[in-house]
Amino acid sequence: MKAFAILKKGIVDENPAFVQVVGMCPVLAVTTSAVNGAGMGIATTAVLASSNLVVSMIRNFVPDKVRIPCYVVIIASFVTIIQLLLEGFLPALNNALGIFIPLIVVNCIILARAEVFASKNSPALSFIDGVGMGLGFTIALFIIGAIRELIGAGSIIGINILPVDFPRTILMILPPGAFLTLGFLMAGIGYLSSRRKENEV
Repeated sequence: MKAFAILKKGIVDENPAFVQVVGMCPVLAVTTSAVNGAGMGIATTAVLASSNLVVSMIRNFVPDKVRIPCYVVIIASFVTIIQLLLEGFLPALNNALGIFIPLIVVNCIILARAEVFASKNSPALSFIDGVGMGLGFTIALFIIGAIRELIGAGSIIGINILPVDFPRTILMILPPGAFLTLGFLMAGIGYLSSRRKENEV
């Protein structure tokens, strides 16, 4: 039950993008399409879960004075593995994500979960926390990417949804579109959250 609560917390209650509002660089930069958003989210999830697991396993052996540099080395190692796998098996996605794959190393979500959760909990729970936060991040990126792609290009995952004569709003696949989409989604989620709390009272 505790594992499910941790998983739910990462996906819904403390969603990194919509609730905590961390890791905004990839959220705004790579979500020009649903595929790019999902790809970045999955890569981040893999690094997050793996680094959480390792940080938790070594937490009792690392002196406090060097814990942050140690976390960065662990995270950088997993990011390198993920980038090499993308280069080898998904070169098009790797090129689309570009510099944002190496920048996972300094993503606030990963460093924060290593410091706040993995360094204080068991490896199993830390792994689940990483998966939950990663899935929440992936879902957020996919939704933002899908909305931007639909309104800007008329398709989702490359599949045409809107009629050919339906006007495309190119602004949505440009940087301002990311801010608009994220803003409206956060406003909607905030409204639903406040209504839910009112109903609970």
